[in-house]
Amino acid sequence: MAKEPLLSPSDLAAIQAAVREAEARTSGEIYCVVADDSSDYFETPLAWAAGVALLGPALLLLVGVHPGVPDFGGGWTAAQVTAAAGAAARETLMGAIVLQLVLFVATALVVSLGPVRRLLTPRGLKRERVRREAQAQFLGKNLHATRERTGVLIYVSLWEHMAELIADEGIAGQVEPQVWDRAMAALTAGLKRGEPGAGFAAAVGLCGDVLAERFPAGPDNPNELPDAVVLLPRD
Repeated sequence: MAKEPLLSPSDLAAIQAAVREAEARTSGEIYCVVADDSSDYFETPLAWAAGVALLGPALLLLVGVHPGVPDFGGGWTAAQVTAAAGAAARETLMGAIVLQLVLFVATALVVSLGPVRRLLTPRGLKRERVRREAQAQFLGKNLHATRERTGVLIYVSLWEHMAELIADEGIAGQVEPQVWDRAMAALTAGLKRGEPGAGFAAAVGLCGDVLAERFPAGPDNPNELPDAVVLLPRD
């Protein structure tokens, strides 16, 4: 069964209309990108699997699970004791290795499941990857190449439930980063309500207010970037 898209055709049309309305009031350019995710996070299952595999045998010892050791009494000779001890040591080592391998594979498989991987991936890592991908989109879509360096990217990464806003240097030098907080709050509130189109439109409108105040539209106000939302599906 195909996954239902986050943004319906009416949502996409509403966001595009909001971008056009906002840009009519400013020389700034607003560009919206929605990605399924910003990273595969392959290191998350591997990190958890390695940690569980390394700690598993030690935790078993702590809870009282010990490997069997043969009784060296009963008149065994020194040679027999030495041979039995060596065999017991090898058996214990092999048992620990097999246990670690099983724990590694089982943990990696479980943590590879989407919801589990999202839960166990550190928030700081997700934020870093979302920010990095937003920066890549900013450069890749040429938002840094507008005539007055007034491009603004609104980037949403669905898997991480995170959003990022990047303003080009022509704007960043005159607008403090916290000024965009209201727009980002409106966007995340719409996403949480299940109304992404309304959230995006509200965020775009608030960005337009900021830009219109500081960078009003002049007589020559070309539309340098597409107004439609760019959707980036999972690879």
